[in-house]
Amino acid sequence: MGVDLTTLAGTLVLRDDDGFEAARVDRVFNRRLPGRRPAAVLKAASEQDVVTGVRLALERGWKVAVRSGGHSWAQWSVRDDALVIDLGDLQHLSYDEATGIVSLSPAVQGGAVLAPFLDRLGRFFPGGHCPTVGVGGFLLQGGQGWNARGWGWAAEHVEAVDVVTADGDLVRADAHQNSDLYWAARGAGPGFFGVVTRFHLRTMPAPGHVAQTVQAFRLDDFDEVMTWLHGTHASVADTVEIVALTKTDRSLSEDPVLLVTGVALVADAAAADVALAPFRDNPALDRALLVLDAVPTTLEEQRKRQLADNPEGHRWAVDNAWLSGPVERVLPALRPAYTTLPNDKAFTIWFSMAPLRTLPDMAFSMQSEIYLASYVLWEDPSEDDAHRAWLADVMTHLEPVTVGQYLGDGDLARRQVKFMADANWSRLREIRARRDPGGLFVGYLAGPDGPTNANHWEPAVTP
Repeated sequence: MGVDLTTLAGTLVLRDDDGFEAARVDRVFNRRLPGRRPAAVLKAASEQDVVTGVRLALERGWKVAVRSGGHSWAQWSVRDDALVIDLGDLQHLSYDEATGIVSLSPAVQGGAVLAPFLDRLGRFFPGGHCPTVGVGGFLLQGGQGWNARGWGWAAEHVEAVDVVTADGDLVRADAHQNSDLYWAARGAGPGFFGVVTRFHLRTMPAPGHVAQTVQAFRLDDFDEVMTWLHGTHASVADTVEIVALTKTDRSLSEDPVLLVTGVALVADAAAADVALAPFRDNPALDRALLVLDAVPTTLEEQRKRQLADNPEGHRWAVDNAWLSGPVERVLPALRPAYTTLPNDKAFTIWFSMAPLRTLPDMAFSMQSEIYLASYVLWEDPSEDDAHRAWLADVMTHLEPVTVGQYLGDGDLARRQVKFMADANWSRLREIRARRDPGGLFVGYLAGPDGPTNANHWEPAVTP
């Protein structure tokens, strides 16, 4: 007996059906859309729909791809000849006051929905910076959220996941049951071999006070400021998120500017003043175009700024690198990504993770003290080639000081870069071979030979 589709609460859209094209790219944030054509799209309306979808794919010989928030730059959910299980209509969100655990569906947006929900409860979760990012892909990739250098990766706060497996069974995975799935779900990203239908996340008390220091400089001061920051950031209190970015801000200059920012998430104004004090030692401070010193702000205000920098309806090219080495090598390598932005919407960020924290035992395992990512956005399709070429060029310039990349801002189909420790990569493949021996789930979008988990410019290592 075949799968009973009459039980579906959601909608199955086949390739030849009216509405397929809209369903194919529904909620896909990057509007530089791919030509890949799935076999069908299942707009799930319940967890049971997800179970039915996986069993239908098994029956019809389809692979399975998953869409939660739709924010992946490489549009991993749009896969040829696969059943795309779209989780957008699953919007469960609940909080257990006794445990501090929030449970939610993968498509729930971390900043726009989860954050205000927790705000009302006096709680906080270190979700993604852009408010419209769904928690699903974000958490599966490790989750570089608010103050990751101090509070850890968001995946470290995952208590459990509910997963539909390659057998079509809905199971709970945590440290005590289905622990192999739990390990993999914290870092495997699009290579995860299951459909997470619900995350269970440990929350923390909301910060009592949020304050920001912002310093803006002309790019003429880039070398001096960034040399100072490289020598300083590891000593700043771990309650401070440290970001340096280049962007165009017409209120400051017609040309791109360098912004050095610190956001303190602390108990009170006195603690913020102490935590942000190191920024007052910036040697170029007397030449700053703007200085805000420990000025009170809110996370909602910070999220609005992130939303303005990440507008809807644009074409995007994004790449990143984990950087390592002395400032004498790192600074020249990152300079082109900062000082040659291709348009007035593009921006490049430098994100401190220093001093590095020891990671728990989970699939996510690639990090260094400095994270760099370049984001290029535009609207005219005729500019595609030029912007992608700029991004490829600046990333090539970074290769001598690059140790790997973060999946959340990467595209393995365009550039193979290491994203996991070798031992973790071997373990992940072993678990996948056991849990999904038939290759039901599409895995990484990484070209005809699949992912290498290696930096393409380095010599291959023989096992």
